[in-house]
Amino acid sequence: MLGVEDFIDEAVEDIRQRIPGKAIIACSGGVDSMVAATLASRAIGDRLLAVYVDNGLMRKGETEEVEGMLKEMGINYRIADAGAEFFEALAGVTEPEQKRKIIGEKFIRVFERIAKEFGAEYLVQGTIAPDWIESGDGVRDTIKSHHNVGGLPKDLDMTLVEPLRDLYKDEVRDVARTLGVRASERQPFPGPALAVRCLGEVTPESIAIVREACHIVEDEIQKAAAAGKMELPWQYFAVLLPSKSVGVQGDRRAYGRTIAIRAVASIDGMTATYARIPLDVLDAMSTRITNTMKDSVNRVVYDITNKPPATIEWE
Repeated sequence: MLGVEDFIDEAVEDIRQRIPGKAIIACSGGVDSMVAATLASRAIGDRLLAVYVDNGLMRKGETEEVEGMLKEMGINYRIADAGAEFFEALAGVTEPEQKRKIIGEKFIRVFERIAKEFGAEYLVQGTIAPDWIESGDGVRDTIKSHHNVGGLPKDLDMTLVEPLRDLYKDEVRDVARTLGVRASERQPFPGPALAVRCLGEVTPESIAIVREACHIVEDEIQKAAAAGKMELPWQYFAVLLPSKSVGVQGDRRAYGRTIAIRAVASIDGMTATYARIPLDVLDAMSTRITNTMKDSVNRVVYDITNKPPATIEWE
């Protein structure tokens, strides 16, 4: 990779040359999309429209946090409320690859509507190297289709611009720090959002459970790291499993869902090792999750699988 400053200068100039008109970018608030949006905004100013889609699948407080970051960076933006559309499209779907492709296409259709209103002919994306490597092609196996690669429809009616395509996550973070993007230290969040942390069918009820569980995991791990009990992992979250198991509620037998906690150490996301979380921190997360959601969750487990053989996300 070039020096960070040189990369920024070249990327901005390349975007300026490639986009003579208006462009739209999907901006989730993650480091990849925020860096791509900042570079494109520097290149073409208000001819760029950053679109944050509230698809009903985001983390707790995500919309407000992302809006704050976009305002900070002076990026022209719009928030689109499309939750009902996504849940309708995902109804009855349980297969992970199908979920990702449905979400990818739905994103694009929402963007196409807004792009038409804005008059955009170009789509900027924060695609990075692991996205297209894991999505596969004629040579590589598909590990999992990233929504911004495998989920793109073949009839996409915009020209694609991907300024970060050859970078890995650690390199994107370096660029973010130099640009002053607050998302530089945010942990990665999948494009399909909580849909791939909700195994089985995606429903508003299941998303509400995994959203609260993810919030608890993030909060407890961040508190433990701030107290010096552990290092902050590269990524940490909760997964809701589709099956139920026997539990006890009061003095009665009950069936409840299972939450799996996932926390890993990594540099670029291509490989990862599970994080060594102290037992008292695991206990705090388990107790808080089961107490907060005692009517729906009665079991918490911790995933101690490395990547490979597992992937970081469960779907």
